[in-house]
Amino acid sequence: MDSILSISNLSKTYAGGFEALKNVNLEIERGEIFALLGPNGAGKTTLINIVCGIVSASSGKALVNGHDISTDFRKAREVIGLVPQELPVETFESVWNTCTFSRGLFGRSPNPAHIEKVLKSLSLWDKKDSRIMELSGGMKRRVLIAKALSHDPELLFLDEPTAGVDVELRQAMWRVVNELRDSGVTVILTTHYIAEAEQMADRVGIINGGEIILVQEKDSLMQELGKKQLTLNLHEALQEIPSQLSAYKLVLNDEGRELVYTYDTKDERTGITALLGELQAADVRFNDLHTSQSSLEDIFVDLVKRPQ
Repeated sequence: MDSILSISNLSKTYAGGFEALKNVNLEIERGEIFALLGPNGAGKTTLINIVCGIVSASSGKALVNGHDISTDFRKAREVIGLVPQELPVETFESVWNTCTFSRGLFGRSPNPAHIEKVLKSLSLWDKKDSRIMELSGGMKRRVLIAKALSHDPELLFLDEPTAGVDVELRQAMWRVVNELRDSGVTVILTTHYIAEAEQMADRVGIINGGEIILVQEKDSLMQELGKKQLTLNLHEALQEIPSQLSAYKLVLNDEGRELVYTYDTKDERTGITALLGELQAADVRFNDLHTSQSSLEDIFVDLVKRPQ
């Protein structure tokens, strides 16, 4: 595995004693889109801020492209682009100037052609001379991404990049993210829109209480932990589930008009055939049935609710 980011036993304890991160270990593969998911206060932003040099770790180590973030900070930071949650503060600057200035901060020589390419890819070219204070919230979010890309980073952090952005702009941003990955940029994103992670990510990490509780390929995760449900639309509403069906742990929904059976996709036998036979014996008739698969959001909610 070719890792662009290697994190070993990283911990952060603040002055008041709060442990934001607890011995985090994580390997990010070069060229992947990695989604870091977790509830508010789980440690996502703290982890990003440590890798980007904004916050100091209490202990542990992180290497970016082989460069230690503590002892070789400059080389490590040159590789990183960061799109923070906060909107930009240089409100009187033009879009062009703020992106050009951001490139210069990393010691890169001026490259107007690159800045133009970035702004066009984010549909900001017609706003290049506009002051940031004149832009909408969604446009300001695009400027953050343009600034992060101004110095050709190999590793891009997107910390809730589409928060407060309309659907059309969100979809445009993810097209850009896909193009970045295709060009070789590694992308690490945090998002509250778990459907986006389900659509975009190659791998998923889940953090809760400052600890990484799971890292897995998205498709493998959904296959292993995802469950299917069989929903039966009943011919007549039930007041309660017949006792002879108790072994199937059925659930009544929609005021007794729906009967839901949850089964594990990993089992060789789903139990559906036996259930249908038992329903017939219990004289429970249905008009229609359909199956549904757990989403990544269902899996995420289930994991963070489990005792640590």
